[in-house]
Amino acid sequence: MEQVLQHSSRNNACGLYRVGRLEFPMLFLIFLEHILIRLVVDGLPARRDSELFIKDLHFDEVPVRIYLPRVPSASKRRGVIFFHGGCGMFGTLNVYFYFLNSLICPYLVSKLFFIGYGTLYGIYIPYTQTLDCLTATVHFLKTAENYGVDPDRIIVCGDSVGGTYTASVCQELVNRRDIPKIRAQVLIYPFLQALNFNLPSHQKNAFIAFLSQERAVLFTLKYLNKDCSMKGAILAGSHVPESINLKYKKWINPDLIPETFKLGYKPPLPTSFSPQVHEATKELFETRFSPLLAEDAVFCRLPDTCIITCEHDVLRDEGFLYKKRLEDNNVKVTWHHMEEGFHCALGFFGYGIFSFPSSSKMLNHTVNFIKAY
Repeated sequence: MEQVLQHSSRNNACGLYRVGRLEFPMLFLIFLEHILIRLVVDGLPARRDSELFIKDLHFDEVPVRIYLPRVPSASKRRGVIFFHGGCGMFGTLNVYFYFLNSLICPYLVSKLFFIGYGTLYGIYIPYTQTLDCLTATVHFLKTAENYGVDPDRIIVCGDSVGGTYTASVCQELVNRRDIPKIRAQVLIYPFLQALNFNLPSHQKNAFIAFLSQERAVLFTLKYLNKDCSMKGAILAGSHVPESINLKYKKWINPDLIPETFKLGYKPPLPTSFSPQVHEATKELFETRFSPLLAEDAVFCRLPDTCIITCEHDVLRDEGFLYKKRLEDNNVKVTWHHMEEGFHCALGFFGYGIFSFPSSSKMLNHTVNFIKAY
């Protein structure tokens, strides 16, 4: 399947998910893809592992599933917090069961706390998911020792929008003096900005499966409970006034992307600014939604970071730009780029023939990074 995704990405003119001239086979494939996304992000019924004690509880009313090694430890263990992906609209505590088990089981030296933030089902409360993640994290930082966790060895992780929440939570906590500092963060193909949907990776992977260029914008608008008819204006960049473009050009700019990532890139045509669209989507410019827009005064205080990007992912370039922001602010960064990887790959880990080599590589990179702390 990874080869199919690459083919679709390279041949955009006849891409599998291109809008227009959709014939029945393509519609059927899109239907199957939707079912597969639901399966991946909503998960299967959780199983139990003989080496782990798994329990559901709540941190300040936020649902949490904890994975605790049954093997006793003479000292406090490291704590790992994980936020799942799903565009803020999908996903349950059953998501990524095999991945989470494998994250803990190889060494049995960590305790994992899987945060089940509220997902959207037709009712939108601004930043509910981000606030749930922040609330649960603060609760755990305050009570870590009650769970046998060393409060100075807590790592926060997330994939896709879970990576957004990870970045946002770490930024929100840099000024807190009343709780322990987060030791490190792991961002796996994260969504980090909503100013420019025409970076080289957006163009290259415009028609890729699971998260196309258009779908990234549609999910963004649905997440904010906005009118999806603004999709074209957002894609063109009409929601961004010139003053904001000039302010953030030093951080979000195709010129900052490596040349090897820019093959076939064409600068988008100039577009006119739409005050109406801008006014309706102001949330896109807040750092809780676009962590890449945070000031250097925040970036320089962030914890050690691991970033995993995928070649066949519209979000590839913003992961790279976040890496550059961190490095420019002297934050220690570990970067892994999956040449064969694609968005959503992590959710397939452990499902036999549906699993991919890139899924296992992401797990190994995550485990090895966490193991260092």
